[in-house]
Amino acid sequence: MPPKTVLLVASGDLREAANRTCWAAQQAMEKALATALKKHGVTIKRAHAFNKTNGHGFIASQREGIEIFRKLDPEAPIIVAEAVWQYSHHVLAGLTTHRGPILTVANWSGQWPGLVGMLNLNGSLTKAGVRYSTLWSQDFRDDFFTTKLAEWLETGTIKHDLSHTRPWAKVKLPVAPVALGTKLAKELKRDKAIMGVFDEGCMGMFNAIIPDHALHGLGKLAAQQNWFHFVGHCIVAILPQLHRSRFQPLACFGINHPAIKAACASLWQRCISAERDHQK
Repeated sequence: MPPKTVLLVASGDLREAANRTCWAAQQAMEKALATALKKHGVTIKRAHAFNKTNGHGFIASQREGIEIFRKLDPEAPIIVAEAVWQYSHHVLAGLTTHRGPILTVANWSGQWPGLVGMLNLNGSLTKAGVRYSTLWSQDFRDDFFTTKLAEWLETGTIKHDLSHTRPWAKVKLPVAPVALGTKLAKELKRDKAIMGVFDEGCMGMFNAIIPDHALHGLGKLAAQQNWFHFVGHCIVAILPQLHRSRFQPLACFGINHPAIKAACASLWQRCISAERDHQK
């Protein structure tokens, strides 16, 4: 039998201004989703309340997400509803240990990238080995959505039509591209290549982090970069020009407060030192 109540969480942005701007679209989506569930006799229970201080009802940090999931029934069915771009690590930790059925849902709208946010979370869940189902809709009233929603409520999972896909082993490629690819693969394994990796976990994108050992067998060695290296490299590259033009790096940003200027100057020097060390 379908559950009478389903939990709902909404992962948001780490930037509070974005969360406040997009909150109206999220509210509209959740209202439409609640109407769709009500037709099946199911009520939505939000797992976290609207935050009056912040002006929105999104989970806005990894710590906040962990604290919220800590108080939830791990066996309860849960929907992750996304009408906006979101940072997956806000809810990923809690979802990895949630034992109840998980459904990710997004609105099909060009207003804010909710569908992209959901797909990013889906990729992170897949990489983490978490079982989940996924759905999308423009208004949550179409036959596809309502039929698949009923399937999830009844069984805890959704089976999508995959007839458009086929196993890679059955794909026949042209001879020339295969020959070129094989040649390049052998060269990479023999000669090796350094691949710059810059902040691959940005915005909580666990799905974008490729383990180094997975690259080694392909002849690729990752050179991990951070902000100090990146900014420092840019600074060192243009220092001569800055010196000749007597350029004041903080003045162009309108930074005049003594404390801010001191902090920025310290960061500036750390960037330069990090880059010089990196080049040794």
